[in-house]
Amino acid sequence: MAKNKRFVWEKQQGGLLKQVSIIIDAETGVNYMFVVDGYAGGLTPLLDKNGKPVITPPNEIIDK
Repeated sequence: MAKNKRFVWEKQQGGLLKQVSIIIDAETGVNYMFVVDGYAGGLTPLLDKNGKPVITPPNEIIDK
C-alpha cells in the first residue's frame, strides 16, 4: 500500500536559479515558503496578518 506524501509542493514561480515555492505539510496543513536564489535558499512558515501560521484545510490539499 502506498503511503501518502507528507509535503505537497502547491505553487512555484520563478526560473532555474531564482524560485519561490509554497509547500504544504499534509498532516498539519501549515504552509511554508521556500526560496532559492542561486546557491542559497531558505524556508519559513507563512504567517497571516495576526502572526499565526497559514493553514490549508485537509479537504483543500491536492496531490496527497
